[in-house]
Amino acid sequence: MDSNLKIGMKAEIEVVVEQQHTAMAFGSGGVKVLATPMMIGLMEKAALKAVDEHLGEGFATVGTMVNIKHLTATPVNMKARAVAVLTKIEGRKLSFDIEAYDEIEKIGEGTHERYIIEVAKFLKRTEKKAIK
Repeated sequence: MDSNLKIGMKAEIEVVVEQQHTAMAFGSGGVKVLATPMMIGLMEKAALKAVDEHLGEGFATVGTMVNIKHLTATPVNMKARAVAVLTKIEGRKLSFDIEAYDEIEKIGEGTHERYIIEVAKFLKRTEKKAIK
């Protein structure tokens, strides 16, 4: 595996909160505000964006752990963004600090882990599982 990963790598993802991003749409609550699963998804995408393009051919990352706090609600039509910073590299295990913001304040924070995988081997193992 050939990669150019370095501590401190950072990426950001932004979305305008729409109805399909709400807790009501996700089934994770009964209100029309940014759903926690959507915020977590943004955080994961930011972490992926920070590192995946720097991996060698045939490699990618998969999320394995998310530990977050959703601090406050974000209404529909407001921008939300997630920022991920690579904080630790332990072999194939990557650790990130993740934060999310809306246009007014910080809305979430926590940590995230991803593992570097060899895509072909990973898919082969997954396909075997599907056959059983």
